[in-house]
Amino acid sequence: MTPADVLHAMQEYDRLGAQRFFDEHGFAPTTTYDLVWDERRYPPKAILGTAYELATGHRLASGDFEGGKTGAVRVLGKLGFVVAHREDPLA
Repeated sequence: MTPADVLHAMQEYDRLGAQRFFDEHGFAPTTTYDLVWDERRYPPKAILGTAYELATGHRLASGDFEGGKTGAVRVLGKLGFVVAHREDPLA
């Protein structure tokens, strides 16, 4: 999987919108972290899982890999992406 696969997954998210993206790719919104790209925020675990699906043709379920700092956040960071704690909407 490459950074281009992650960018493709983000384009898919933008094209479909959040709910349809989650429905079609089998993930749910995140609560702790956001993948930050081009002043937009994306659900890191869903984007990484979808990038894997787009790259390999095989779908991972949400439970197939860890989210947070031990999984999706770490992998996305190694691919050169910024993942930040979700901003408090009440702040």
